[in-house]
Amino acid sequence: MREDSTVFVGLDLGDRYSEMYVVDGAGEMMETGRLATSAPAIERRFGNSPACRIGLEAGTHSSWVSQLLKSLGHEVVVADARRLRLIYQNERKNDRADAEYLARLVRLDPELLSPVHHRSPQSQADLALLRARDGLVRARTQLINQARGLVKSFGGRLPACSAESFHCRAAEAVPPPLQPALAPLFAAAGELTRQIRSYDREVGKLAKERYPETMILRQPAGVGALTALAFVLTLEDPRRFRKSREVGPTLGLVPRQKQSSGHDPQLRITKTGDAYLRRLLVGSAQYLLGPFGPDSDLRRWGLALAARGGKNAKKRAIVAVARKLAVLLHHLWLTGEVYQPSQLPLPQAA
Repeated sequence: MREDSTVFVGLDLGDRYSEMYVVDGAGEMMETGRLATSAPAIERRFGNSPACRIGLEAGTHSSWVSQLLKSLGHEVVVADARRLRLIYQNERKNDRADAEYLARLVRLDPELLSPVHHRSPQSQADLALLRARDGLVRARTQLINQARGLVKSFGGRLPACSAESFHCRAAEAVPPPLQPALAPLFAAAGELTRQIRSYDREVGKLAKERYPETMILRQPAGVGALTALAFVLTLEDPRRFRKSREVGPTLGLVPRQKQSSGHDPQLRITKTGDAYLRRLLVGSAQYLLGPFGPDSDLRRWGLALAARGGKNAKKRAIVAVARKLAVLLHHLWLTGEVYQPSQLPLPQAA
């Protein structure tokens, strides 16, 4: 498409209605208006129109809207919401102004919008299974914390145990005055545990039957079926990245930078990308550096990094190991190699 003949559209998607702003190749406004955020309305407006470049902001409706517009023959750019400072820092922010900014930015250079990649409908549906399980795990954690806090306020303390056995082992230590109040809470925690186990069986079955490549990703210690399946479903195509090192920044596991002249402060990680997968990778890194993690080059590197001292050295080491683990998983996925946990000889006993 020639730059001077292309029509550029900005769509600010809302829950019920979306604002539209259209400019031509010279940047002149051609059309503005509002349409319903529904498939029939979008098909009526863009179904018979010439191919154009449409800019959207990533959100709840951006996945299905972008897929629908692509099926109608249009070029769609889904913008990263974190990068649109012109929109969310606008002093006179409104839906029409947001749509205009999207249209003009997508006309100048789509890379200014840091385009995001939406998963396929099948991957999105399979990933919903993992996110539903995560919702139950979070709910169970809240119930456990609530029970421990209530018992502590009575001068008692529930025994340390795993979340799976909490409803059995901790119920016996509840003070008698609190037992009528906490009995339904323990019953709910037990039911959540049974539902989570059912999800775990579904996750294992899904990974084995539909995504056999997850077996390659499960070679490093600390990476189970859940983490491997989330990695495959989130990235979806390993060839999206030119190098495996690009996976770390995509998942927000690299430090932010605010360098100016000779000033280069240490900042927190960017936390861009999928928060759920990032949390799973950090959990795998915590196991790898923990007391039960088997010996490997990656474990030694992380422990050496944590031993350097300094503020939050252990936390920084865990994040660094999670980043290296993400790079390693992408490399194994792309090449199918057999993972060698240690290239160096094991330390000899004194």
